[in-house]
Order: sequence, then C-alpha cells, then structure tokens
Amino acid sequence: MTIRLYDTSARQIRDFVPLTAGCVSIYLCGATVQAAPHIGHIRSGLNFDIMRRWFEHRGYDVTFVRNVTDIDDKIITKSAEQGRPWWAIGYENERAFNAGYDALGCLPPTYEPRATGHITEMIEMMRGLIERGHAYASEGNVYFDVRSFPGYLSLSNQELDDLRQPSGEGETGKRDQRDFAMWKASKPGEPSWETPWGRGRPGWHLECSAMVHKYLGTAFDIHGGGIDLIFPHHENEIAQAKAYGDAFANYWVHNGWVTMAGEKMSKSLGNSVLVSEMVKAWRPIVLRYYLGTPHYRSMIEYSEEALREAESAFARIEGFVQRVTEKAGETVAPATEVPPAFAEAMDDDLGVPQALAIVHTTVRQGNSALAADDKEAAVARLAEVRAMLGVLGLDPLDDHWAGESDRGDDLHGVVDTLVRLVLDQRQSARERKDWTAADAIRDQLNQSGLVIEDSPTGPRWTLGPRQ
Repeated sequence: MTIRLYDTSARQIRDFVPLTAGCVSIYLCGATVQAAPHIGHIRSGLNFDIMRRWFEHRGYDVTFVRNVTDIDDKIITKSAEQGRPWWAIGYENERAFNAGYDALGCLPPTYEPRATGHITEMIEMMRGLIERGHAYASEGNVYFDVRSFPGYLSLSNQELDDLRQPSGEGETGKRDQRDFAMWKASKPGEPSWETPWGRGRPGWHLECSAMVHKYLGTAFDIHGGGIDLIFPHHENEIAQAKAYGDAFANYWVHNGWVTMAGEKMSKSLGNSVLVSEMVKAWRPIVLRYYLGTPHYRSMIEYSEEALREAESAFARIEGFVQRVTEKAGETVAPATEVPPAFAEAMDDDLGVPQALAIVHTTVRQGNSALAADDKEAAVARLAEVRAMLGVLGLDPLDDHWAGESDRGDDLHGVVDTLVRLVLDQRQSARERKDWTAADAIRDQLNQSGLVIEDSPTGPRWTLGPRQ
C-alpha cells in the first residue's frame, strides 16, 4: 500500500509520491531557543521522528533537517531581561532541547542548522527577491511585498484584504502594513550583521527559507511543524521561496498541540510543563508513549490521569516483553516485517492509534500463548511486537532504553535487597503450604506499589502504575 499523508495545502489526504524514487526529504521547523522546552515543543519532534522511522522501515532513504532558530525577538528580549549574551541563552536552551529529544528517543536529524550560521544565504535570497521585484529595502529594513506574489495565503486560505500581519517593534517604512519583515534594522546593543542595506538581523521567516534552500535545494518532499506555524511563518516561507524561484515543499504536514484547560501549552500562558522536570517524575519511555501514540493531527489535553493511563498501558506491553524474554532464555530479535494490519494503519496518514491497537492485540495473543505454555507462539508474537514497537521508538529492549530504570534508580539496589528478604519469607510460607501467609505477604507488597510475578526463575518484582 502507498503511504498517504494529510497535506494541509491540499486540505486532503494524498498518496505520497517522492520527488526522487526511494528518497524522502523532510524539513521540520525546530526549536526557537529562548527558553527550555516543554512537552508541547517536544511533541512535534517526536511525531516527525515516528514519520521518519516509518519511511525508513518502508525502505526509503530519509534526509531529515530540523533547524534551530537561535536569533529572534524573544531571545533578544530574554537577553536584556537576564543581562546575559543572546548567544549564551540560545546555546543553553539548544542543549536543553537536544537533551529532551534524546531523552524521549528521537533520532538525531541528518542536519541541524542554526539560523545565525546562514546569514550569507539570507542576504543572497533577499538580493534575488529585490531584483525580481518581490522585496524592497526601507529605513534599514527589508520587506517582502505580499501583493507581488499572487499565491500568497493559499496555505492558510485567507483573504489578503482581511489580513492582519503580525509586526514587531521597529518595523518602519512599510509600503503596505501587510508586508512582512525579512530583515530588521539594528538597534543599539542588539546583535547585528552587515548587509548591502545596513546592519541588522534576520526575520524569522527568512531564516527557514534560506536554510531549506541550502540543505534540500529548490524542491523537497515534506515540510512539517505545528499547526500554529501555518500562518504567518509557513505562509511567509512559501512566498519568499517561490518568489525566489524555488518549487519548495511538495507536502505540508502539521501536528496538533498539547493543551492544558483547552489552551495551547505555552510559556507565555504560564501553563508549560518542562521536559527536564517531567523526566524526573515519569519514565521517558512512558512520556514517549503518552505523546507519540495519539494521532499526530489530534490535540492532547495534558493531565496526570492521562499519563497514568499511558503508564498502565505501556506496563502491559513491557511486562509481556519481559515474560517472554525470560521464557525464551535469550533476547528475541524483532521480526523483519510488521503485521499487515499495523502497516496498513501506518500507511494511512500515520495512524498510530490504530497501529497501537494491533500491538495490544498481539500482546494479548502472546499472553495467551504463555498461559498455554506455547513457547514458540509466544516468541513469534514477541518478535512481531518488537518490530512494531521499533517503528514507534518504544521497544524497551532497544539499546536506547537499556539501563533506563523505574523511578528511584539510586534506591533500586536497596529496595531490591529488602524486597528479596520479604519474598524469601513468602517462599518459606509457600513451602510449608501456609497459603494464607504467602498471599498476605503478596497483598501487602501490592499495596505498597510493588507488583509480584512468579516466573520460572523465581518471583520477580516491579513497580506498579502509580495510584
């Protein structure tokens, strides 16, 4: 089956046809590094990580570019507020973003360019647009003339006469208030670079158009980002690139938000949940399950209850993986192919919820095989489960998650020793056939948050889902 994706520009699901057979080029609008990331930021990177993994599973050679916006109004404002260099703030938060991506198992991009490393490319693009009559310099600024580009606003489906273009401070000299800034004249104390039109700094939209041209050429397959970027950012990227002569993106794919109380998770609203804090309270693989398993175009309403449900659901999968691994006496390799129903779901606009249902069905089949002592069938189901989880970045046996422990890693050895003492008492009760005492010990351990399972190698304990 052909992979199909919802294309925002076409407003429908389309068959994916690559520009180059066997290859996929993806550009994702990445971090603006004025502050550390919350889980809403990381969701976008995670959704496109799953997309990338699925294309690779289908045999495509993927080039994945995710940029870093390391200069913009917000970073300059933070610099003034904190009395720190803008580049120090940017680099610190860039590292925080990368730590968040890595913690949740996102593969590193093929290229991760910083905006400030591509000023030359931006100047070249502005010069070309001015020469073609699509841009103009005024009072040290350079603006894009939106009326010069007939296709403007086709992505967001707006009317030009009704447009209210967001404008920043100092954007003077516009011919039309709907024109947008490509380059902003320097102010005292702000970072700036020399151009033919005076010193200044780039506008947000120009940065991405120039970096796409640099790394993916005049045409590429997929441009991604959050739905909040459709206008003005992606609309203005299209205008610049196409007016410059690039064909630009063939498909536009946008992910939904993580919301709190119905509002987009945002630092400005004071309702963000920082990744660095979340990974202290929740296992990173559980966070990935929580953020990555809803459909990428859906909204996720954040709540601890929803996280607990995700934790319980993943625990069922992980428990099956552990039990079969113990039964087999060795690590079971992933199957080379995923079940057809899983592939069908993923091919259909990355239908992760439907694909995950196949995972859970296969886990139930595997548990039934374990109950029937059918080792061969249980191992076969585990191989399928690992193949599916690998596509989703959720295989607990993958090297990335090796060594990841449940909460309280530093105390694990101490707790294990204490639990073993209690389990020895339980085993003694079982040996003398004092089933009441044995069950009472198990019940007490369960009430304390420990799950006790009797395996062929003896009793095993794990932390159960939090109450």
